[in-house]
Amino acid sequence: MRFAYGEREVLRGIDLRVHRGQVVAIMGGSGCGKTTLLRLIGGQLRASAGTVEVDGRDVAKLSSAELYALRRQMGMLFQFGALFTDMSVFDNVAFPLREHTGLPSSMVRDLVLMKLQAVGLRGAARLRPGELSGGMARRVALARAVALDPMLILYDEPFAGLDPISLGIIGQLIRRLNDALGAATVMVTHDVHESLAIVDYIYFVSGGGIVAQGTPDEIRASSDPFVHQFVHAEADGPVPFHYPAPPIESLFGEAAA
Repeated sequence: MRFAYGEREVLRGIDLRVHRGQVVAIMGGSGCGKTTLLRLIGGQLRASAGTVEVDGRDVAKLSSAELYALRRQMGMLFQFGALFTDMSVFDNVAFPLREHTGLPSSMVRDLVLMKLQAVGLRGAARLRPGELSGGMARRVALARAVALDPMLILYDEPFAGLDPISLGIIGQLIRRLNDALGAATVMVTHDVHESLAIVDYIYFVSGGGIVAQGTPDEIRASSDPFVHQFVHAEADGPVPFHYPAPPIESLFGEAAA
């Protein structure tokens, strides 16, 4: 699969699969196209070449009505949660149920409270997002993402900005909810160590393509220079620290002249 914004190629030669029951991480440096990949899966963008299939269907060939129906089977946790600030916790989680189903209010109420119970926040149902900590807000967003019992759950940087305790809780919830639903999970993240503890498989993206992949054990044991640099957060390696620039000596020479 390939994707480009006009003449600027972002992704090329991407070939990956995610099966039901799996939690798969997509890792790579900032700007390498990880979030773009999520948008392609969700049908917000269309591949320039190749196909993106969800449940055996080519997303790019779906009509608006078909894409809307497919999205009903997807859950999305946006970066930093993206809760509706003018709605209560309860109404945030109820939103996809009200939008996509014709369930009676009593059933919506029961389902919302069940989802909030699953993330430990049933008691916070009447609070507003502004009254929540960062970790609590992310858990509410997680409850909203799984409100419709999706077959596919997409996470965009679910650990960003969280303290170690909240980060660990969110990681455990992602794994537990995926297993309970029998869903497929695709998680874009920079958090190597938390991800290695909960995922089944990892793809590393760089330069628009997949440069390495493997199970957590294979990634830990990898001698691949890119994987080693990323896992160990090293400044020197295939990913350069310095943005391309002329030799600094030439700048001093210009100043002296």
